[in-house]
Amino acid sequence: MTEPTFSPDRPLRLGTRGSPLAVAQAEETRDRLMAAHGLPQAAFEIVAIKTTGDRVQDRALSEIGGKGLFTKEIEEALTSGAIDLAVHSMKDMPVEQPQGLALTCYLPREDVRDAFISLEFQGLEDLPKGAVLGSSSLRRRAQALHRRPDLQVVEFRGNVQTRLRKLGDGVAAATFLACAGLRRLGMDDLAERAIAPETMLPAVAQGAIGIEQREGDAAVSALLAPLDHADTHLRLTAERAFLAGLDGSCRTPIGGLAELLAGGRLRLRGEIIRPDGSVRHATEREGPVSDAAAMGADAAAELRGLGGPDFFA
Repeated sequence: MTEPTFSPDRPLRLGTRGSPLAVAQAEETRDRLMAAHGLPQAAFEIVAIKTTGDRVQDRALSEIGGKGLFTKEIEEALTSGAIDLAVHSMKDMPVEQPQGLALTCYLPREDVRDAFISLEFQGLEDLPKGAVLGSSSLRRRAQALHRRPDLQVVEFRGNVQTRLRKLGDGVAAATFLACAGLRRLGMDDLAERAIAPETMLPAVAQGAIGIEQREGDAAVSALLAPLDHADTHLRLTAERAFLAGLDGSCRTPIGGLAELLAGGRLRLRGEIIRPDGSVRHATEREGPVSDAAAMGADAAAELRGLGGPDFFA
């Protein structure tokens, strides 16, 4: 196959959300493509696309549709040919792609952990009784309330910079942010109070960047092939099978994490929590990496059985 040629006259268009973090992820993708193929920066164009999730800031994600809010408009641009590939935060991605699109490439995964962020307190256990915790994530809210049912939890939408400003304005005493996003923005100091997955299981695919393309686009497939990170691909195969088995969305508090072990084996941990934090069910699987998808589906089936049909009601 002839390697695709892109140039300033016909740059490869990378679609992304317009937030500072999303643009940083698109720039990382561009830089990896430049290095892999010896192409100049002018051979690429980053196209920022405003999504429904970005436009609607005054309501919880669960009220306006859950997952897909940060991807729909980008995928429409990809389908129409307005962009050549789409760069996504994988924790925002629905488990099914629109017809004609496929996730074919994952970049090396960043730190999967959540970080506790506060101007006054060192950790969740240090918050005074009844303190206000800000978060737009149902998973983080449920996990916090499971440990600290006395807390008041308020909606906390916006990008990293907006949420930090809200903390400074006293809207909440603390919040959580993904370590991966902080590191990609050069804010490593804010990730110092990272929470171990044993204490707070991350969202499925947290810390991973996925690249989506049109099926049958051989030129883009050839361009992306050297970038796909095999270990991340394996881990997300298990995690996204787990999410699919639970019909997971931004409306459901679900945590999941797959880790590679020695000897070609994989460990998967998963949990579901009632939105008010009152009940938690957890499970774990270990097996050969070839069973990654099956382990995810089996773990989801167990938790569905433990939770029952009305668990998230």
